[in-house]
Amino acid sequence: MTARVTRLALVLLAPLVLVGCLLAPGKFTSTLTINADRTFTYADQGEVYAFDLNEAMKDMPSGDDDTKKTDGVSLKTAAFADDKDKAKDDAKTKAETDAKNRELAATLAKEAGFRKVEYVGDNKFVIDYQISGKLDHAYLFPYNLDAGIIIPFVAVELRANGTARVKAPGFANDAKDAAGGMGSDASKASAKLDGVFTLDTDAEIVSQNNEDGVKMIGGRKTVTWKATPLSNTAPMAVVRFAPGK
Repeated sequence: MTARVTRLALVLLAPLVLVGCLLAPGKFTSTLTINADRTFTYADQGEVYAFDLNEAMKDMPSGDDDTKKTDGVSLKTAAFADDKDKAKDDAKTKAETDAKNRELAATLAKEAGFRKVEYVGDNKFVIDYQISGKLDHAYLFPYNLDAGIIIPFVAVELRANGTARVKAPGFANDAKDAAGGMGSDASKASAKLDGVFTLDTDAEIVSQNNEDGVKMIGGRKTVTWKATPLSNTAPMAVVRFAPGK
């Protein structure tokens, strides 16, 4: 998904995510194990940051000239006059944000797979997640209807020809940079990205976009991507399941 398409999608979705947030990884270790018989395990441990999309929408340019006159007083001058209340407003906003994030932690903790969800302040969570199952349907992480999360870290899309396409948009910066255009908080997500995503499989790897290629470890194929603030291309691979599976 290009940054332009992602940005458009976020703008179109904005009216639907009135209680929504964008989750972005910080320091993390993530492993997706896919077997030829369609069984899988996904594990993710590390930091996650939450950014309020409603606040981001407020930061979007309105198109109005903030220097136009109103009763002879510029809007910029009026804004400066409010600076004395800024510290009080910031403290109130922080308290409200912390309360929302604690509620989000409680919401996520109810989902299958979350073995730990702890909010530690400054929009940062520490998580320990692991889930296993069978890929007879698409898989997405994270996604919560109440939280309104719309950019997945990892997605597995099943194809009719016995293959599965793995993509990890959350472990690259193109999607988050597009979201960052909606607010200064969301734009900070890219700078926090620091982790490793590994695909481990005994299935056939049809294609993958890691220039280091596929490695064999213990008779299994692995592809490992390093995610940093400079990562602009999401990890991607296509695997083929065993015939009849």
